Amino acid sequence: MDLVELTPTRDQYAYTFGGVAPLARVEPGTALRLWSDDAFGGVLRSVDDLSSEKVDLRFVNPQTGPFHVEGAEPGDTLVLHLVDLEPARDWGASAAIPFFGGMTSTDRVVTLQQPLPDTTWIYQLDRDRRTVGFAARHSDHHIELPLEPMLGTVGVAPAGSEARSSLVPERFGGNMDTPQMRAGATVYLGVNVEGALFSIGDGHYRQGEGEACGTAVEGAMTSTIIVDLVKGGAPAWPRIEDDTHWMTVGSSRPMEDSWRIANAELVGWVAQLYGLHVMDAYQLCSQVAEVPVANVVDVNYSVVVKAAKTLLPGAHAFGGIHADLRERASALGTV
Repeated sequence: MDLVELTPTRDQYAYTFGGVAPLARVEPGTALRLWSDDAFGGVLRSVDDLSSEKVDLRFVNPQTGPFHVEGAEPGDTLVLHLVDLEPARDWGASAAIPFFGGMTSTDRVVTLQQPLPDTTWIYQLDRDRRTVGFAARHSDHHIELPLEPMLGTVGVAPAGSEARSSLVPERFGGNMDTPQMRAGATVYLGVNVEGALFSIGDGHYRQGEGEACGTAVEGAMTSTIIVDLVKGGAPAWPRIEDDTHWMTVGSSRPMEDSWRIANAELVGWVAQLYGLHVMDAYQLCSQVAEVPVANVVDVNYSVVVKAAKTLLPGAHAFGGIHADLRERASALGTV
């Protein structure tokens, strides 16, 4: 299997899905090892660095990509298998940004409250122990948290010649900010334009469900992925499969509409996988679904609806491509 390594220069970052010329062209079946910068572009390096002074919101969530996948056409399914996600720095940053986050006034939820204080936290990485250290800013307190790398952004170019900010999650994927986007997962995205033009970025060293303050432990990431393509069968919204669950992602506002989207997508997927009438799939999913909230801070909120494979055994999506990709990943000497 070919393994292509790429570290973009700062002038090669993309800040939108769509509207950007491809950084490279790849064949289906190619393995990529990609470096991506953190959501802040690496400018928050100490607790004295404040987002209001250092972060230009026009240039956040820098994307590595886009990549043109040879043979990908609208209506096809782009398949990305996340083989390995490894922190590329020994520290990560998180911040409370004025008028941004789930528990403060924002430009969408306007109140007469003043913004929460602009605050930065730096998490030191312990590679041997696989932890990141939370150090309180207003008291003498320190907690070691498990390192759980994930990608906040995985997406393709939208339909209709649109260019969407890398802060946005939508049908094309994008800034979904779900902890389910971790090593061992296979992502299915509907192709909207020739070549798919996918990008990845926004590495998180860990994140709680909901990403309440608006930022995770943001960090540069080295991501090893395998790119593949299924002709036809494009899902309307992103799907994720790992060894234990079938998952669908909906992104909208209000959050209940995100759940409705993801729930309808899971019902349709289960009906397809098992040859069930949609009403039977609806009943079955109503009894087995789990609903982790991905984020309540982005332009759209993202909700994941998932079903355990132990409860729904024997199905094979897209010809069993997830299991095949897991086998191919083992040849790269990672997970």
